[in-house]
Amino acid sequence: MIYSVKPSSFIASLPRLLSCALVGAALTLSAEDRVVMGAGSYSTVLPEGCEGLPEAIYKTADVSGPTVTGQWWSSLVWQKFSSNLFAHPMGMRCTAEGLAVSYPGAVIVASEAAIMGGAVTSQGDFKIGHSEMPQFPTAQCGGYSDWFVTAAFLQGEASLKTSFGHGSPYVYCQYAGGKPMLYFSDAPRVWAGSANNAVLGVTVKGNHYGLFGATGSSWSGLDGKVFTNHTNGKGYFSIALLPDNKPETLACFQRHAYNHVTGTRIEYAVGQGKVTTRYQFKFKAWEGDDTGTLFALYPHQWKYSQDTLTEMTYASVRGAMKVCEGASFETETVIQGVLPMFPVEGVADRARMLGYLQAEALKKPPDFADTYWEGKYLGRLVSLSGIADVIGASDLQAVFINEIKRRLENWFTALVGESAPLFYYNANWGSLVGNRASYGSDKSLNDHHFHYGYFIRAAAEVARVDPAWAEKWSPMVMLLIRDIASPDRADPMFPFIRCFDKYAGHSWASGDANFADGNNQESSSESMNAWYGMILWGEAMGDEAVRDTGIFLYNTERLAVEEYWFDVSGTNFPEDFPQVALGMVWGGKGAFATWFSGDIDCIHGINWLPFTPASIYMGRYPEYVKKNYDRITAKRKGGPDFGTGWGDLVVMFNALSDPQSAAAYIDSHPDCKLEGGNTHAFMYHWIHTFNRLGLNDASVYSDHPFTNVFIKDGRKTYAAYNFDSKPLLVRFSDGTQFEAKGRSLTVFKEE
Repeated sequence: MIYSVKPSSFIASLPRLLSCALVGAALTLSAEDRVVMGAGSYSTVLPEGCEGLPEAIYKTADVSGPTVTGQWWSSLVWQKFSSNLFAHPMGMRCTAEGLAVSYPGAVIVASEAAIMGGAVTSQGDFKIGHSEMPQFPTAQCGGYSDWFVTAAFLQGEASLKTSFGHGSPYVYCQYAGGKPMLYFSDAPRVWAGSANNAVLGVTVKGNHYGLFGATGSSWSGLDGKVFTNHTNGKGYFSIALLPDNKPETLACFQRHAYNHVTGTRIEYAVGQGKVTTRYQFKFKAWEGDDTGTLFALYPHQWKYSQDTLTEMTYASVRGAMKVCEGASFETETVIQGVLPMFPVEGVADRARMLGYLQAEALKKPPDFADTYWEGKYLGRLVSLSGIADVIGASDLQAVFINEIKRRLENWFTALVGESAPLFYYNANWGSLVGNRASYGSDKSLNDHHFHYGYFIRAAAEVARVDPAWAEKWSPMVMLLIRDIASPDRADPMFPFIRCFDKYAGHSWASGDANFADGNNQESSSESMNAWYGMILWGEAMGDEAVRDTGIFLYNTERLAVEEYWFDVSGTNFPEDFPQVALGMVWGGKGAFATWFSGDIDCIHGINWLPFTPASIYMGRYPEYVKKNYDRITAKRKGGPDFGTGWGDLVVMFNALSDPQSAAAYIDSHPDCKLEGGNTHAFMYHWIHTFNRLGLNDASVYSDHPFTNVFIKDGRKTYAAYNFDSKPLLVRFSDGTQFEAKGRSLTVFKEE
């Protein structure tokens, strides 16, 4: 079905919404300050040790509901004006004088450290201002939709509302109490139109723009750097970044310039092994009868769309953006299947695996940590549980499952007088914050999907084996899911799919996006881990909305990883960029770096961890894996000896291309050094699954999302997990089909 997502059953009985503490002293949790959710509870006051959020949110009075954070434009609601906003192809910044507009794609340069676009400054190529208000006191969010936002400059009777968004070459403006003013950084060259024309074509700093006054309006100041549009009593205006300065291009943009985009909406359908995504625009025609607009598609969109594209393009740090004309477009991609665990066939030596599992079971559990490191430990336990399950070590699995339960129940319960571990809800911002927090997950709402994804996957593993426990604790798990990716547009507590950029196709990590380079995301793989957890939880609980939202997010972000972090096809990175992967994607650049280390293992590995069965998506292009691995082994500080850095992750990544050499390493180094979220048990299972069954066969997909297909020496092995108690007929795109047994993993080998 198509999801313009309808309310889910978990919304039916909402808890009372209590205001939580903002900036100020933390409070001791009392009975009145906790909300019970199933067997669990959360706090509505700021707990001790947790940094408070600001009280001020820069949005207009008519913008209601939970505040969106973690988007490309989020600095608009956190700041008096904004940091740089990378809409692509344009860049903007809100200033006291109005909206500064630039074209960062005009200059793309590369070095060993980064791919950089042109600067976005407070002056820009020009600023869109207001004749009666040379200085506004602030800019506020005046509304938003799935990939558009309105920056509102308001003071008394004077108002300027500017609307812009991803992919759009237009900025749409509405004025009251004055006229449009354009303040150019350099004197522009007017190459089309004159003072008596409503429409001008201009070039400034080598960039071409169309200026579209209302029909009947005129211009003054064309011999200088400040243009005024005399509106003829009309309150609308728009500008457009043009791909060139041809008269026919200006005429094409003029045709759509008065049909302002007033809303954008994404809808997705999951079925028959594919995700179909539809991107739609809503309009208000101020003049004429035009019904469409012009918009530029990112590579992860135009490569997977059958819509007709024009010949026009823009440059960006994500690669070439191709222009389409209309009111909507559609993309389609196959679903990369995921399994809760790998098959027992990947356990080359059961006795050795038992030894690994027993050693883990005997370790003293660590103390409760912050939300990130607690999550990392939960992730280890989940993988151990799955391995114990497939080898029939039920006693060991019980140890891991019970520890997951103990830890989750502690986090999911806010006790009177307690400060940690627990979750608290901030009603002003509409976000759930875990305490102890880490990496700004409290004061800036950073990284929630990274942290909570581990918790969700852990809860899904318990739900797989103990549905009764899951039913009791489901309301608390759903709070975490709703915080990072609520599938319900009408959710009164949380915004719709908070941190996922619906148009850019990936998530952002910073809650406030308070950087000159816009928002950023380092660990794309931890984002993928969150969507993996949602898929598993949704299936285990019979919640199709959660499951299919997870499938949409996982497979869309997979494309973004392939295009922007890895550039598997070699079409998006500049030719002179010497690296084969990025560590961080920013709005205005791509960086070969991390927040925490310059070690090459970390720069690459932060976009691999945590390795889970769902990490198989990284092996869809084995030839790229080899190129990536070869670069690391040639450059890493420790040389080819994997006893340093994150060598275990390097070996595991190599297994996606050359599992035989990876197997030789783990067999000769059975107790090698590990990254903190890894275990020898899963490293061994991961490597030998590919060594014994073969590489990921990305050419085959299934109508059931819980499948993997491996290929070795031309022979395929199919694996399917069935969460239902009844047998399930699983069909694959190559014509293979077999019956998957109930509540178990079934393996079918090609004859």
